[in-house]
Amino acid sequence: MSIMRRAFVFSVCFFAVLQLAQAQTTGDRINLYFGDWHTSPPRTIRGSLEERDILTRGDALNPTRAGAVLRFINSYTYATLAPNAATTPTRLDGQQEIYYVESGRGTVKAGGQTAELFQNIAVLMPANLEFTLRNTGDQPLAMYVINEPTPPGFRPNANMLVRDENKIPISGIGFWAHITKPLFVTADGLGTLESVLTVTYDPLTIGKPHPAPNEDTSDIEEVWTALYGTSIAMVGNQLRPQTPGMALYHPPDNLTPHTNLDPSSVDQAKFLYFARYRPHEARK
Repeated sequence: MSIMRRAFVFSVCFFAVLQLAQAQTTGDRINLYFGDWHTSPPRTIRGSLEERDILTRGDALNPTRAGAVLRFINSYTYATLAPNAATTPTRLDGQQEIYYVESGRGTVKAGGQTAELFQNIAVLMPANLEFTLRNTGDQPLAMYVINEPTPPGFRPNANMLVRDENKIPISGIGFWAHITKPLFVTADGLGTLESVLTVTYDPLTIGKPHPAPNEDTSDIEEVWTALYGTSIAMVGNQLRPQTPGMALYHPPDNLTPHTNLDPSSVDQAKFLYFARYRPHEARK
């Protein structure tokens, strides 16, 4: 690491300690809040879709193993579809899925609609709609997959919703350095989740350290996944390298501050972010 980068990281640590000294989740326990699909064994679902866990269900305040932290989302995985392969027709019952394409090319068909899949395409697949994924390229079709349950009385969309992040304008810059692009919100048809978006950091920038955004942390489910670039996660009083494919679940204790920083002097760092802040029925 260059002298400039070392100085940058030291300054970040010193500032964080001064501003946010109190933290409940510290030391090696912080490792339990990270998950990485690279370390997970593969399994095959829906005929030909290879899936690897990133985060799984568990106890968010006292995880028993790394990544076992999800309370509201059913699962968070990384899925790949081999060239020329297709999934069996699938209908989600009592659940929905959000796909964010990392690489490759393909199509998704649902309810008489067909959409092209390629890097930075996001799909909200509602409950009760039969769909098929197909790889039309010569490289694996790779996607991040969030599976959310549908709340009681929830009415899913009648059609799938497809967003091309490449065409979405930047919505703003928050927490000092978060360059955000919204993919889906409650009004788009999310059930359990409240927000799915991407966050980009410019070189040598840091987001504002902050604890969970609500006083009632029992409602919170917040996940940051590194997509590309060099990044460092600050959680409580610890720093951890966060490599592409690695997700951080923010400890929901309302005490542990977190943020990310980009120590590179050249390249941006990008994240996929999703969160639940309040029950669906409590949202305006």
